Amino acid sequence: MRSFDIIADSAANLTDEMIEKYSIGVVSYSVNIDGTEMESYVKGANSEEIAKKFYAAMREDKNTKTTLVNAGKIIDAVTPCFEAGRDVLFVSLSSTISGTYNQAKFAAEELSKTYPDRKMLIFDCYNAGLAEGLFAVYAAKLGDMGYTLDECYEWMETNKFRMNSVFTVSNLKYLKRGGRISATLAIAGTLLNIKPILWADENGKIVSMCNERGRKKAIAKLADTFAERVVDPENQIVAIAHADCEEDALALRDMVIERGAKEVVIAMFEICTGSHVGPGSLALFYLGKERGKEEKKSSALLQKALSIFKKKS
Repeated sequence: MRSFDIIADSAANLTDEMIEKYSIGVVSYSVNIDGTEMESYVKGANSEEIAKKFYAAMREDKNTKTTLVNAGKIIDAVTPCFEAGRDVLFVSLSSTISGTYNQAKFAAEELSKTYPDRKMLIFDCYNAGLAEGLFAVYAAKLGDMGYTLDECYEWMETNKFRMNSVFTVSNLKYLKRGGRISATLAIAGTLLNIKPILWADENGKIVSMCNERGRKKAIAKLADTFAERVVDPENQIVAIAHADCEEDALALRDMVIERGAKEVVIAMFEICTGSHVGPGSLALFYLGKERGKEEKKSSALLQKALSIFKKKS
């Protein structure tokens, strides 16, 4: 029985099934579509249907804008846990992408004034999407195995930069809109059918890895990169997120299974992060070689970290 509660912001992209199975709380981002506000996650609602409507609106070129999770929302989510005498692990979207991490720190400071005997640890995942969500799941698994809040947090910090996230987009205009690429490059790339492969680097920033000509080659590159970088694929959860392109997600799933994955989760891209990459985006998340480091020692340490779950099964 876990001795603490876990809360993540909705950018963690957890499926409804994951949220229920691992008892993870979610604090939602808000997205504005042509003046209409909508929540990225609503408890009890169908997250996939919310996302489908959102990507349909994006395809119609409606204006979208995201709002960070503020301290007030986090305080409202954590307070019932503290009142029940339970400490909290808050899993946050990368501080290099969003201000939510700093909002969580402020919330923790405010809560400590009223609940001085309670603890709230904040994990900055230095990543996004299901890279964040998988850490929440692993923390839940460890907690259910009897590990303390501090021990779970230490495991996450130790393996933070071993979480790999690699993705490709269907339309370059959304990267241009977000300032990731120039207008000239977006036009040229569209004309030449260039599909960029991007990933979260060792600084937690989304950067270009390489470019491929055509969608099929881009998807194959995601799978090939997985084969090159993954560590112990049979004993971890591999996750795929897609922005309303399920067929491509299923094709990528088959490719990573061929390359050693056993447990593969597919989710629709939640709308906060999805708004920055656009419909048709496809992402792959897994534990592997440390970002920015390739030495064998790093891989050996990760295998040791994953062996905890192997023993449990």
